[in-house]
Amino acid sequence: MKRICIVLVACFSSGCLFAQNLPGPTGLRTDLLLNTQQVSKSGFPVSINLNKAVENGQYQYATILQSNPSFDWISAKAIKGVSAYRVLLASKPELLKEQKADYWDSKKIMGKQHPLVYKGKPLQSGKTYYWQVQEWDGSGKASAFSTISSFYLATDQNDFSHSPLAASYELPIAQSREKNGTYYLDFGKDGFGQLFFQFNSDQTDSVFIEAAEAMDGGNGFLKNNGNIRYIKLGLLVQKGLHEYQLQWPVNEKRNSRNPIQMPQYMGEVFPFRYVAIRGYKGNLDQGMVKRKLVYYPFDDQASYFHSSDTVLNKVWDLCKYSIKATSFTGYYLDGDRERVPYEADALINQLSHYAVDAEYSIARRSMAYLIDHPTWPTEWSLQNVLMAWNDYLYTGDLSYLKKYYPELQLKMLMPLEEPNGLISTLTGKQTKEFLATIHITKAFDGKQDLKDIVDWPRGGGFIGKEKQYQGETDGFVFCKMNSVVNAFYYRNLVLMARLAKVLGKEADAVFYEQKSKEAFNAFQQVFVDTKTGLVKDGDTTNHSSLHANMFALAFNLVSPSNKTAVVNFIKTRQMACSVYGAQFLLDGLFDAGEADYALELLTSIKERSWYNMIRTGSTISMEAWDKVYKPNLDLNHAWGAAPANLIVRKLMGVEPIEAGASVVHIKPQLGYLQFAQLTTSLIRGKVSIDYMLKGAAANYQIIIPAGIVAQLELKLPYEKARLWIDGKLTNQKASDGKYRVDKLESGKHLIELK
Repeated sequence: MKRICIVLVACFSSGCLFAQNLPGPTGLRTDLLLNTQQVSKSGFPVSINLNKAVENGQYQYATILQSNPSFDWISAKAIKGVSAYRVLLASKPELLKEQKADYWDSKKIMGKQHPLVYKGKPLQSGKTYYWQVQEWDGSGKASAFSTISSFYLATDQNDFSHSPLAASYELPIAQSREKNGTYYLDFGKDGFGQLFFQFNSDQTDSVFIEAAEAMDGGNGFLKNNGNIRYIKLGLLVQKGLHEYQLQWPVNEKRNSRNPIQMPQYMGEVFPFRYVAIRGYKGNLDQGMVKRKLVYYPFDDQASYFHSSDTVLNKVWDLCKYSIKATSFTGYYLDGDRERVPYEADALINQLSHYAVDAEYSIARRSMAYLIDHPTWPTEWSLQNVLMAWNDYLYTGDLSYLKKYYPELQLKMLMPLEEPNGLISTLTGKQTKEFLATIHITKAFDGKQDLKDIVDWPRGGGFIGKEKQYQGETDGFVFCKMNSVVNAFYYRNLVLMARLAKVLGKEADAVFYEQKSKEAFNAFQQVFVDTKTGLVKDGDTTNHSSLHANMFALAFNLVSPSNKTAVVNFIKTRQMACSVYGAQFLLDGLFDAGEADYALELLTSIKERSWYNMIRTGSTISMEAWDKVYKPNLDLNHAWGAAPANLIVRKLMGVEPIEAGASVVHIKPQLGYLQFAQLTTSLIRGKVSIDYMLKGAAANYQIIIPAGIVAQLELKLPYEKARLWIDGKLTNQKASDGKYRVDKLESGKHLIELK
């Protein structure tokens, strides 16, 4: 009996110990990177210890480039109200298993704010380190420690931490053989990749391989557009069973433009969907041809959207895949034609990437690259500050801001300011010295200075029933003072005041806030037509374009008294802007409460629509609405993927409003949709919304991860609808046709308006 009692006590004790520990955190990030312990070779994971991989030199792994990296994690669902956390970092995993740390024990830190920046002993470059984290809930109950994560430190002040490229093998979704022996294969979607074959030939012979992005409208491949890719290459096939990789040729024209090059461990890629094999006399069985698709690490399960509108669902799928497919270099690019980062492309790419996957490092690398490698449009320079603000809101990490704050101040172009508080590129202030401060250092010959762009392309293109003016600027009249440029300038001043405050630069914050007020007043005086309330294109014209008004609306430059006039005018112009301009058009419309019209544009099936990209056969968002509007367009431009972020940020209404997405605003504006389901991943976990309109009542099932608080703003489905939260009727009263909930804690909630 004594022996049995001992066993029971041991079991009971073990049970108590288990009950005292909540599940540990997951999703550990080092310097914003997930899976830093993962080793890969040429894009594929391998089961090799990180230390051994470093010693071997033939493998790839994440490189942490900051000497004081930051740490993030996702709290367990069981945690109700995080009250404290503790991080251990050691040189050996064995120490952590004993809850010891020879480099850093943060001790118990009260609060729930992270990222946590490393503050232990100096880390040595070229070494591997191990860390884990523990949390306490609101009642003081401790969680278990997380699993151990490791990372390799290789400090480099000229880059930001990043992961190696990833890859996956894909088989054709369709295959056929013509009477002449030619094999045709369809991989289903366009993608940047490499081609591998397994041929079993009874003789040594030559075969010809064709790869193409698009069909010509008949039964052949599109060959006559230099930017919609097509290639034909010969391949010597040996007798017997052998494997082959098609080698893509060097693109000399592109290389002359100083593009982002593919890393040596991965090799060159080519965008294609279709393949033809001519001259091969053997059988081509399943699995004998495969595509190696290359991309930056991407979690396909990080986001999900489905609604009652089938067009909207297809647009979402197009844009989500576009973000993955165009990440093949590890930077945000303009497409395959140049493979060069541009600020405007990067801004839309950043927002859309954040919406479909909680991935932040590729944006940072692109932002850092663009600081030193700027492009020529005036507004593009002014988008650096917008990207920096997005980075801070979504990550809460200050390392980019601390490093580039002085550069961001210069990218605002304040030396171009006139006495009235507005800026101009045409008043003689673009000196060689000024341009050098923003890293435009080519010969000052009048061609390398900043030029206002408004939208792109500015001229040319087809004019038809959906278009009034040539180009994509809606007839914008360029003057010495440009309203679109100054809308961006005002937004820069507003955001720089916030960024300065975040960094503790109070004097700068006061200065930029005052400047923003001056710019706002000057904008009203110079650009607003006092008779119509519309925004004019410039200081010496009465012409009002879509762009002048939509950018003013998007950046809060339209006064309440003029809002109706501006919105009504915008709605007469339809989609008189490019795929780039559409980002700001829909931002402004949703923010102005014009969700029905915004949804109409998102789901349009006209020629100037996202659905038209799908209808023309593209599976990645295009550079323009159609070839007739930009004859040299390419089919792999992520700046055409704005709906990926618009659906998440504006339609479903999930946007962070405090650093690191610790507080999110949820403001669904679902128009005529009968149901909609969304999952989007933030750095602290997944937010889910399941909306259903039942008769006249609107139901929302909302899941908020631990560490996040939500503020709700919900439109009444009918005038007398009451607000119910988790089955309980609230005593709240609606205001302006909306209910507002200031603080919805983490967990699963049922919100009913009935």
